[in-house]
This record gives sequence, C-alpha cells and structure tokens, in this order.
Amino acid sequence: MTNIPNTRWHLPPSAPALCAFVAFVLLISPVAATLSLSDVSFTPNPPMVPAQAQHVSATIIIIPSGGTTFASGHEIQLLTNLEKGQWIIQVMVDGIPAARQTAQGNAAFINGEVLAYSTTRDVSIVIDVDGTVPADVGPKLMVIQAEELDNNGSIVPGSVITITQSTTVPVTTQAVPTVPPVTPARTTPPTPSPTKSPGFTLIGGLVALCIVPVIASAYHSREHNHR
Repeated sequence: MTNIPNTRWHLPPSAPALCAFVAFVLLISPVAATLSLSDVSFTPNPPMVPAQAQHVSATIIIIPSGGTTFASGHEIQLLTNLEKGQWIIQVMVDGIPAARQTAQGNAAFINGEVLAYSTTRDVSIVIDVDGTVPADVGPKLMVIQAEELDNNGSIVPGSVITITQSTTVPVTTQAVPTVPPVTPARTTPPTPSPTKSPGFTLIGGLVALCIVPVIASAYHSREHNHR
C-alpha cells in the first residue's frame, strides 16, 4: 500500500496582515449614497415670469448605501440658473435641525462631513434658494440641480437631481417654409393644319376656261367638216 504524504500549506507570515488590510480598505471605502427628491415648492407659483423674483424650496433625502449615511470625503454640489442666487441650506437629522449654511451665486457646496452619520439616523437636506428669473429665459428654467461629487471632484453616476420649471415664454417652433405644390405643365400638342386636297388653283382654272372653248370650237369644226 502506497503511503500518501501528508502535505501542509504554509502561509507566509505577511498573509494574515494583508487580508486584514484588504478587509479594512473595503470597509472604509466610501460608497455613494442615493439622493431622493422628497418635496419642492415655488413662490410665486409657476409659470415663472422673466425678470421676476422667485423662491424655490426643496427637500432631498439621503439614502445610505454604505457604512454611513454619506461619504465624509464626498460633497454635494448645488446649482441654479436663477440670477443672484441666495442659498439657505439646512441639514436635518431625525427631523431635528443640525448643520446650517448659506451661500451666494449660482453654486453652493455641502461638505460630506456634515452629512455622515450612522445608518440608523435619518438625514435630509432642506434647500431654499432665492433669485431672479433671467429676462432672456426660455420656455423652461433649471432652478435647482443637486449632484454628489467624489474625492476627485467628479460627479457620481446616478446622483444627479434636476428641478426644472416652465415659464411664461411660449414654446416656439421653427417655421418650415411652405413650398407651393408644383403643378406639372400640360403641353398641348400643336393642332395640325388641315391638309388641302389637291384641286384647281386660280391659274389652273383660268387655263381650263381657255381650253374648253378651244376644244368646243375644234369639235364643232370637226362636225361641220364631216357634214
């Protein structure tokens, strides 16, 4: 009977430490949260009027996708096409006001550290922005756009929320030139000239009139001679 040698696998001393490091990295790697629009209101009510002051309020709920409600190294960028934007941003935790900040202009940023909580907490953001509807606005205007930015400042795919509202500017469609229908020209074949059957012409008639008396005179002379 052949003896099968007892083979043992020996891991290098660094292997357990490497596995622990990989697990640690996986645990602390930031996972993008999900932004969900909960509520939005307009003052005054739409449609928006060019050159008129406008207030927009929106609530965004943060749905955790990792170990915390939001990756502390990420941030949320807010944008608006309202002119002279004035932002008031209120973070709510379990329905209680937490961090609050203000900003001016067309963009505002929320640091991820003020949104990172245990996943057992309910975190949301109440966004208020005041501004003026541009005088040259089109039929629609983007009033708020929220997007998550990763550690490199790139937009996290699927994290963009856009709020667009209609204005009093009518939708214009480019006029298409009307081309009148082309009626094919009807070509009428030329009417054939009536073909004259050969007959007596004027000269032929005169000659005939002259010949007849001559023939008649010759005939009478012939009859007279025979007598």
